[in-house]
Amino acid sequence: MTHTVRAAAGEFLGSAGLAAVVIGSGIAAQRLSPDDVGLQLFENAFATALGLAVLILVFATVSGSHFNPVVTLVDITLHRRTWSTAAVYLPAQVLGCIAGAVLANVMFDTPAIAWSTTDRSTWPLLLSEVVATAGLVLLIFALVRTGRSHLAAPAVGAYIGAAYFFTSSTSFANPAITIGRMFSDTFAGIAPASALPFIAAQLLGAALGYAAVRVLFPVVVPAPAVARG
Repeated sequence: MTHTVRAAAGEFLGSAGLAAVVIGSGIAAQRLSPDDVGLQLFENAFATALGLAVLILVFATVSGSHFNPVVTLVDITLHRRTWSTAAVYLPAQVLGCIAGAVLANVMFDTPAIAWSTTDRSTWPLLLSEVVATAGLVLLIFALVRTGRSHLAAPAVGAYIGAAYFFTSSTSFANPAITIGRMFSDTFAGIAPASALPFIAAQLLGAALGYAAVRVLFPVVVPAPAVARG
């Protein structure tokens, strides 16, 4: 029971931190570089990549640092974990991202809750979410299943930072952060009407990533033992 509470707290705080980093750095970028959208995106991506890597390191031993419903669902499916994990993790992730969005808004003196008006419903953006999420799932579970989980923090941070630029959607790749971003009418926001198609695309990407992992990494390789003196 104590472990479950700690894991839920880790997922809530990590997800809140992620949303605060994504949205807060987006607001800061808009204000620091009002006339240069490319620089805004770089600032947002750079802060997110670093912040995500730090959050993964902080909460890895508490909850596994999922912060993302598709990561939790694929982990359960791949490794035959109990579905009660999803009942604990998914609400914590969604509520954490909402809390982080509200926190970012308040820190930058904008309305605590302001529904985003940024439409992101075009097919190229949805395709980008499929690609971004599939790539994220493949990266994470390639590391997990080959005994290299210790590399997840820098690798996932680097991947998301790069995906800000190689996908037209700027790589949300996370249903919880998609919901959280609805609560901020700023650079990183997404209109509520666009959120459901985004989440559907992310779930499709997760399914494709899962299939790729099963084909490419069918056997779990244990992490190498650490030599002790």
